[in-house]
Amino acid sequence: MPNEQPIGVFDSGVGGLTVARVLIEKLPEEEILYFGDTANVPYGDKSPEQIVEYGNRISRFLVDQGVKLIIAACNTSSAISLEAIRKSFPVPVVGVIVPGARRAVKATRSRRVGVLATEAAARSGAFPRTIKQLDPGVEVITQGCPRLVPLVEAGELEGPKARRICGEYLQPLREGAVDTIILGCTHYPFLLPVLKDITDPGVRYIDPAAETVDEVIDLLKTRDQLSRERERPARHRFCASGPGDSFLVSGRVMVGDLITSVEQVRL
Repeated sequence: MPNEQPIGVFDSGVGGLTVARVLIEKLPEEEILYFGDTANVPYGDKSPEQIVEYGNRISRFLVDQGVKLIIAACNTSSAISLEAIRKSFPVPVVGVIVPGARRAVKATRSRRVGVLATEAAARSGAFPRTIKQLDPGVEVITQGCPRLVPLVEAGELEGPKARRICGEYLQPLREGAVDTIILGCTHYPFLLPVLKDITDPGVRYIDPAAETVDEVIDLLKTRDQLSRERERPARHRFCASGPGDSFLVSGRVMVGDLITSVEQVRL
């Protein structure tokens, strides 16, 4: 498979742009094909069967476009549909849960880890299960946060409303005396300034994006599929299942001029 083929990245909406941004920073020669399933966002209130169906449809589109690797940059999809996607398609598929869990286990000092996640990801038990596999002695408190993704998709990243909702979801983790919190949805890092402002200074937040990209780099090196130096700058493509204009506006709030245009692709 030619090394110049793009890396596919998908998410329920704009949240996976956190992963795309780190990819571009660490692998400037790689081209990215991003798909935001904005017609179906949020995934947190969907059934496992629906989430698997969405993941398979998006992965089919990405594979048909010639990607050499897929990143399920959506914690909900990583928790529920990752294995189904891996079984159905011939390219490597990387999720975001294991990299984030691995980093949290290394970071915690009290061996008490909190997870902020979508409702579907919280119900799946993927985070505590993965953390317990890495270190059975770590206690995990998972908090479902159904209102955070809509906040981010609407671009409400600060202000009294964001602060109030974040405070409500953080309260059980405060009561559980966690010292490390996994941002268990790729939308949540955009709320990090608010989250940090209302937690104790000693609490560490884990954004799985950097750990996931490091895993992708190792995998591409092993497969000898890193892109060579290009004569022209890498060209990235952004697609959404909902209206492209709204994705463009929200995406630029998150990552600035990284996005210049968005195609609407109905699957």
